[in-house]
Amino acid sequence: MKDKILKQRALAVQWYLSGKSPQSICASLGKTTRWLYKWVSRYPPDDPTWCEGQSQRPLTTPYRTPAEIEEIVEMVRLSLYNKGLFCGNQAIQWEMTDMEVQPIPSISTIGRILRRRDLTHRRTGRYEPKGKKYPELPALTPNQTHQLDLVGPCYLTGPTRFYSLNAIDVAINRCGIEPMPSKAAQSIINAVFAVWQRMGIPDNLQVDNELAFFGSPAYPRGMGPLIRLCLLYGVDLWFIPPSEPWWNGVVEKFNDHYRQKFLAKVTMASMTALRQESLAFEHRHNSTYRYSKIKGKTPFKALASVDKKLVFPTTDDVPRHPLCKPVEGCYHFVRFIRSDRRLNIFGEMFDVPPETQYEYVVATVDVKDQKLKLFLDQVQLEEYNYQLR
Repeated sequence: MKDKILKQRALAVQWYLSGKSPQSICASLGKTTRWLYKWVSRYPPDDPTWCEGQSQRPLTTPYRTPAEIEEIVEMVRLSLYNKGLFCGNQAIQWEMTDMEVQPIPSISTIGRILRRRDLTHRRTGRYEPKGKKYPELPALTPNQTHQLDLVGPCYLTGPTRFYSLNAIDVAINRCGIEPMPSKAAQSIINAVFAVWQRMGIPDNLQVDNELAFFGSPAYPRGMGPLIRLCLLYGVDLWFIPPSEPWWNGVVEKFNDHYRQKFLAKVTMASMTALRQESLAFEHRHNSTYRYSKIKGKTPFKALASVDKKLVFPTTDDVPRHPLCKPVEGCYHFVRFIRSDRRLNIFGEMFDVPPETQYEYVVATVDVKDQKLKLFLDQVQLEEYNYQLR
């Protein structure tokens, strides 16, 4: 096909130069006079390749990202990667915003720049799921499920040590941040209660097995301050499996963002300044950061777009430690059962049925009945006497 086109161009020019009329040439070849004059104008007797097609790419690209911006994107990408931080398109854009680079390229433009410069890292091979069903909590509407975690110890300018209690609404990524002077029981109660006063009380609260959350390993049935606070306000508290932080992945990812964009960037010398800056960062995150899972909305806009009435504490008086012993309610443990078929609840061991081997199970403490109930795929398999202290 290409050879035929080249022969047509050469023949048309040959006929034209021999004196044949343009109308008859075009009629014979089925072409327009504009086509004929185009190739006549390109004909140089000393160039045998004159009838080859030329690139139609424009000589200039006025909307192309400036070369210096591409260099900055590459520099930021490599800097984040070398520091072991998140280095995706969104992280690069945030970093460039903090650097006050102008103009800020879009996320898709950053992605194209990284691909052109071979700076993308993709998973090699197909992802193979483990095949173990994990009892994930519902997160379809605001305050259905919060994830909670502690960051620290951290240090202010000087010798002052503090912790930060970070909460995330899994449905809309709305955050709550509350600094604490220590991990003492009353500090945990104060921080969680302060977050609930701003975010509302969740249906489910998911945490790791941090000692400050469950109480004392010497008294695994003693119901620590967070357990009692949740039972007091009707919140289902869920403990994820030990040494598996990825099940609290939403708040863990936020913690990285908190370290990069707050702790590493804001200088604070007192607890008063820390609290002010923490609230400012919380508001900035909730009002300006956009997430793809909520269709590019900010957490505040996502909250405003749904008809969900939030529930808040009815009093401003923070409960005082020690809280009274609850008489009803439930709290839960997700655990992976290994070959020994032993269920570990804060160091206390229970034998479990054979069908739970190599499966995730839910162990629910029923406070009213003083029972520990074992579930696999929402089917109760076993029940143990569990006298609470």
